[in-house]
Amino acid sequence: MHTTLTVLYTDRLEACHAFYTGLGFDFVKEQHGDGPEHYAAQTQDGCVWELYPSGRRPATGRLRLGFTVRAARGASAYAPGQHRLTDPDGRTVILSVLAAAPSS
Repeated sequence: MHTTLTVLYTDRLEACHAFYTGLGFDFVKEQHGDGPEHYAAQTQDGCVWELYPSGRRPATGRLRLGFTVRAARGASAYAPGQHRLTDPDGRTVILSVLAAAPSS
């Protein structure tokens, strides 16, 4: 089993978009029919991550997330190692930064 979809509902859509983009997510803005505009990205393993405005649904509450990135991919502002971050909604994000891949 592997995760194929994760949706975060937020009252701070643009702030969360900026935060997760800074971690390396490559979001595109989407809208399906009359639904709300939201952001979607796909990870290397095929999991779709979406950020939706909370609207009629409550914002996603307490949640702890973990991501692993290479230093050269989006998280270059972070030194290799593990970093405990907090997203704009207060969710804990554990960012594990691997050393940059050696150049060929």
